Amino acid sequence: MFNNVNNPFNRAISSSTSSDSNGRRQKEDPKEELKKYIDEDEPDEVLIGGQPILSEDEVLAMTKQYIAKLKNEHENNEKVQKKLDKYLENFDVKKFMKKNPNMTSPDFYMVMFNETEGLVK
Repeated sequence: MFNNVNNPFNRAISSSTSSDSNGRRQKEDPKEELKKYIDEDEPDEVLIGGQPILSEDEVLAMTKQYIAKLKNEHENNEKVQKKLDKYLENFDVKKFMKKNPNMTSPDFYMVMFNETEGLVK
């Protein structure tokens, strides 16, 4: 199959696939190859954008800041002001973080918007 033109130095040519005793080539079983990748230990958690997970103190400070911003936006509406004050008074940071674990800054703003949307309408 190989001649001096294809193999000028007369070195042994090896194939990347193995052959069995009958000379047929064997390919690695696709299931075995897939299993090899599945068995590798890699963390399943992915942090988008590499944002750090917020601590209790950070969540509490951000909540106060968020409510203050909403109160400023609705300064003419006394009813909304009272609802926001009551929300902040009843806010339990431990319960909030247990309900929303591993929260990053973008997650916080999404959750706070959803929780306070009904208060400002």
